[in-house]
Amino acid sequence: MNLETWFYEVESIDGDYANLRRTDIESDDLKLVARALLPAEISEGSRLKYEMMQYTLE
Repeated sequence: MNLETWFYEVESIDGDYANLRRTDIESDDLKLVARALLPAEISEGSRLKYEMMQYTLE
């Protein structure tokens, strides 16, 4: 089984959603993610790791 890991930075928070920017590759795209799926203590600028279908603070 090949598990991949992605890294993100919280670009902005808008109510119940956060815009994440990928940091492990060159990309200008933002990913809109429900705050319920993210650690409660995130803020703008937080760095996240996505692995095994979970987001954790880096």
